[in-house]
Amino acid sequence: MTIRNWIKFFLNAMWIGGLITGVLGLFIRWDDAFAKYFEAGQWSEFFAALAFMVVMGFTISVITQMGFFAYLTIHQMGVNIFRTLTLWNWVQLLIIVIVIFDLIFFRFKPNAETTGQVWLYVVLLFIMIATAVIVAITKAKITKKHTLISALFFMIVVSTLEWLPVLMVRADNVDSWVTLLLFPILAVNAYQLLALPKYNAKSDVDRKKLEERRKARKEAVAVKTK
Repeated sequence: MTIRNWIKFFLNAMWIGGLITGVLGLFIRWDDAFAKYFEAGQWSEFFAALAFMVVMGFTISVITQMGFFAYLTIHQMGVNIFRTLTLWNWVQLLIIVIVIFDLIFFRFKPNAETTGQVWLYVVLLFIMIATAVIVAITKAKITKKHTLISALFFMIVVSTLEWLPVLMVRADNVDSWVTLLLFPILAVNAYQLLALPKYNAKSDVDRKKLEERRKARKEAVAVKTK
């Protein structure tokens, strides 16, 4: 990927993370972060809280982008270590099962003290898995079918690792943060997975155009020197 296309890729991912966190934060964190300022007419504090949510989304976006490029390296290492993509896919499936088991029994179950919390974690897990399946199928259709397992792995395992810090927090209002931060993580990861081929293709076109311009300049210089 060229530098120009990477910058576009990076900024678009940031805006997706910031916009989703800001908008959903108004609803998910309304009672904790916005209601008191809205009712008191303290608009500077209200918009400061909104700006905080957007910046939080930017931060999540940067973390997810680091996770994405780390996974690209790990994926290549996995293929090299296990010699074949088929064997590496089976390993990825095993890790997916382990991660989901860990989420249910070591992250969600200890925190689910009420029926409402149980249903919250069930819904969040369903959203993550459903999103992962939809994105993986879409990725397989627009690229190659053997990307299905890798896309599932990225959307479930890597997203969980990026979500893990907030899952480990013990606080009264942690459920709202757990809920809120899942959505920008999934959205940015889905964007990265699906948009990368487009930016790689644009980069190939840009490089060809650059080579053509260089060749034209060399030919023009050669003509002048004759």
